[in-house]
Amino acid sequence: MRVELLTIGDELLLGDTVNGNAAWMGQRLTEHGLEVTRSVVVGDELDVIVAAVQEALERADAVITTGGLGPTYDDLTRDALAKAAGVALVRDPDLERRLRERVAAAGHELRPMALRMADVPEGAGLLANSAGSAAGLRVGLPGGVVYALPGVPFEMRTMLDEAVLPELADESRAARRTLRTAALWESVIATELAPVEAMDGVRLAYLPEPAEVKIRITATGPDAPHRLDEAEAAVRELLGDAVYGAGTETLDRVVHRLLAERSATVATAESLTGGLIGAELTRMPGSSATYAGGMVAYATALKEVLLGVPAELLNEGGAVQPDVAGAMAIGVRDRLGATYGVAVTGVAGPESQDGHPVGTIFIGVAGPGGEPRVTRPLLPVPGVGAEIRGVIRRMTVVHALEQLRREIQGLDAGPGGREARSDGD
Repeated sequence: MRVELLTIGDELLLGDTVNGNAAWMGQRLTEHGLEVTRSVVVGDELDVIVAAVQEALERADAVITTGGLGPTYDDLTRDALAKAAGVALVRDPDLERRLRERVAAAGHELRPMALRMADVPEGAGLLANSAGSAAGLRVGLPGGVVYALPGVPFEMRTMLDEAVLPELADESRAARRTLRTAALWESVIATELAPVEAMDGVRLAYLPEPAEVKIRITATGPDAPHRLDEAEAAVRELLGDAVYGAGTETLDRVVHRLLAERSATVATAESLTGGLIGAELTRMPGSSATYAGGMVAYATALKEVLLGVPAELLNEGGAVQPDVAGAMAIGVRDRLGATYGVAVTGVAGPESQDGHPVGTIFIGVAGPGGEPRVTRPLLPVPGVGAEIRGVIRRMTVVHALEQLRREIQGLDAGPGGREARSDGD
């Protein structure tokens, strides 16, 4: 089942409104095993909408439109679908009655223009809107079917879930699952998974984020669930412990689960990330059971005062060195009474610091009572300019949580975190 999305409205086309509807629909349809092949934005122009619908049905089995179902004269989706079908717009008496009752119940006077929402292409099916006034439409056209939904996000989401997905999912023979990795480059993952790419009826998609890559596995055919299980097993075997979770299981949730299973806690010491690791570890409800707290020791002097980093170490080599990261991890672990300590120090940019280039990061993880393990992730520096700073800080958060996960599970540092030493990292 191939689906195309058509979002309608001048405000979307001109950038006045961000097109969040298309992103949400794409995710939701994919979750239900449907193949979204294209997403198009058009303005409020009758013939442009008609052409877009007809062209989409030359490629797809179904088209979902959003927007243009309101009462004003620039709401043209009904008119466009009637023209595409070669039929007239007719007034639906049940829709008119419901509109009148809804307006009366709100204590308002019905404006004649509002009755446009009771006009539908002749022969079209109606999709109930339990969240608003405008009914959705189901229109059969040469090549497939069009589902027209309102552009108001809450109404669109309700109608997609209640009326459209049950119909489309019944016709889909695809099954999908997403696996999550951290601290591995997309090209490395794709190279390793070449044997899975060659499996019949299986397709992989790589969804990169800073320092993370999600792998979406799609299996098709009447035995799609079985193919999906085989493909997932193959991916896990090829990538090994680089796969940290599946579905919506984020890295912070995995860390909290691992800590809870061991009745353990973690504390964080941050320099360049300025508290972002602590924020990530407190995102999940109930995180206080496993997150003890954190210190943001941004100034070099505070690394000594708050965390006990030796002054001579800071004086000799500065704040950006592996031994500092290790000492910070021990210091925060011991001072906050946690089982694990995680610390980061480095250069986020946009300029180098003390001779260290942008992207030089050291991560220290100190386990229960032991010496810290310090790693230096190899970060792909994303371009130049001030925007580089936010990306590097986000990548540092991911790498730090990944190294914590590996420490808790007794794994090595992995390909994304080579061991760092003060005598030549």
